[in-house]
Amino acid sequence: MSATYDLVVIGSGPGGQKAAIQGAKAGWRVAVIEREAKVGGACVYTGTIPSKTLREAALTLLAVRRSAKFLSGTLEAQTKISTLMHRLDEVLAAHGRFIRRFFETNGVTVVHGRARLVDAHTIEVQSVAGARQRLTARHIVIASGSRPRNPPNVPVDHESILDSDSILGMHYLPRSLTVLGGGVIATEYATIFSLLGVKVTMIDAGPRPLGFIDPELVDRFLRHFTTHGGTWLGRRTLESVSLGPLGEVVAQLAGGETVVSDKMLCALGRSANVEDLGLGAAGILQGKYGVIAVDAHYETNVPGVYAVGDVIGPPALASTSMEQGRRAVCHALGRDPGSAFAVVPTGIYAVPEIASVGLTEAQVREKHGGVLVGRCEFSEVARAHIAGDDSGMLKLLTAPDGGRLLGAHAVGEGATDLIHVGEMAILNGNDVSVFLENIFNFPTLGEAYRIAALNLRNQVTSYAPAGPAAVWA
Repeated sequence: MSATYDLVVIGSGPGGQKAAIQGAKAGWRVAVIEREAKVGGACVYTGTIPSKTLREAALTLLAVRRSAKFLSGTLEAQTKISTLMHRLDEVLAAHGRFIRRFFETNGVTVVHGRARLVDAHTIEVQSVAGARQRLTARHIVIASGSRPRNPPNVPVDHESILDSDSILGMHYLPRSLTVLGGGVIATEYATIFSLLGVKVTMIDAGPRPLGFIDPELVDRFLRHFTTHGGTWLGRRTLESVSLGPLGEVVAQLAGGETVVSDKMLCALGRSANVEDLGLGAAGILQGKYGVIAVDAHYETNVPGVYAVGDVIGPPALASTSMEQGRRAVCHALGRDPGSAFAVVPTGIYAVPEIASVGLTEAQVREKHGGVLVGRCEFSEVARAHIAGDDSGMLKLLTAPDGGRLLGAHAVGEGATDLIHVGEMAILNGNDVSVFLENIFNFPTLGEAYRIAALNLRNQVTSYAPAGPAAVWA
């Protein structure tokens, strides 16, 4: 049994979805191969949506503690995780239906099974029942995603020692949790469970979590994490993980240090799902860590075969994967995808949220010989006081002349939304005066841009605004 298509996409996650729809909108005959029973990818069923649903429960509990002294801000021991995520099944079902309906409306065929390349234009699909069929395509997009990376000294059993795919499969909240790692997934889950009353210990080889994020923001994050009962153990080397006589998880660290907890989350990165794709049969080259090597158009070394999302490595974000999928198919179509996305915002859904866009302080200093930093403490913003959390901060970066905005970084609830204002200003090449010469709604977190810009401009003694003289206060 065989079928012929203009485009076959392997994987129905964010990158695969956008690639398929872009092809279908152009009139191509498109098929998407998905190995799971449901469409949407890990982003939907084990990643973004489930973790953010649990995060909402944690934020609700935090809000109760902050604003209602007459209510209990604690959870009972052995609380069922399902009670904290009562809307998850509804959310997942609705999202899954939307994606499938989206495919159907655009005439995209969904084929369930495991895909393996036979050559650069042929894919064999094996169903759960073992039946095989071949799909032939002029163009192929590989968007097969990734899975948790579990090192050999961490015996993940998905019961006591879990990874990011199985962590929410726990029936009850543990009393204590050890989190291995200092990356995005580790920090998000560590803060969520800490706010839910779990005694959380984070262990990592790095000096601080989120090493790619502005250190000032990370320091704020760590202060919040430890204030709410969390423990950070940096610069630690993990030697072994084992189960104790009572089922407890024992982490043995170099130097004799031991950490014992009810459960453990291994969040030490992710590995691209490429091993069973038959890349060698198609002649597709792989790069560092086994990810698929691609050019600026996301095309592999084999003409007509593209790869997007986690299988090509960082930044491995749902948002960038979507744009990569669209751009790959635009290239296959011979269409201009528009200007390259040189500015990519980062959003980390820890508690508090952390967001960043543009250059860091170190990058501005290196590129321009110095840096000017404008800060706004959320304690200066009325909206933050109303929300009961004024511990956040926004910082804006420019060259020493205090002119064009080069970077924006925020920590605090709402930061992942707030950062898009800075993104648009950077993309437009705006001077920071744009935040001083225009109006923000009151009371909103958006006012932080005006306050930070004013703080920055007050440090510039030689700045002369273009046009009529302006006075800012």
